[in-house]
Amino acid sequence: MKRTASAQWRGNLKQGKGSINTESGAISNLAYSFSKRFGEERGTNPEELIGAAHSSCFAMAVSAELAQRNLQAELIDVRATVSLENVSGAWSIPAVHLDVSIEAANASRAQIEEAANSAKANCPVSKLLKAAEITMNLNLGSQDAATFS
Repeated sequence: MKRTASAQWRGNLKQGKGSINTESGAISNLAYSFSKRFGEERGTNPEELIGAAHSSCFAMAVSAELAQRNLQAELIDVRATVSLENVSGAWSIPAVHLDVSIEAANASRAQIEEAANSAKANCPVSKLLKAAEITMNLNLGSQDAATFS
């Protein structure tokens, strides 16, 4: 299974504007910009989208982990805080912190902790954020596409 999303950008870094689209249409021409990412302008940014992806994937993974233990949560609430930091002039995302609340009436604290820890280690987005390799195809207009690792 493969899912796609795309982004376009026009202009320079600080005054330019971009838009994001998803294959499903759930996000369509969603605007993003420098001031939405680094300033106070309201709107989305890559870190917020990573947080949305991670929190939703993690919640589903916890649900699956509980089901393997014949348990079901009434509510799994996840907030992902993605850190974007400038260290020595280079921007990076060094960490994601998950705040999790789980309501599962018939589960013990130990069972919930075990399920949450397993989900943290095994949800596909958690694994992606630890990925050692990112590949890329690069197309330079009319020039041939290049693949990088």
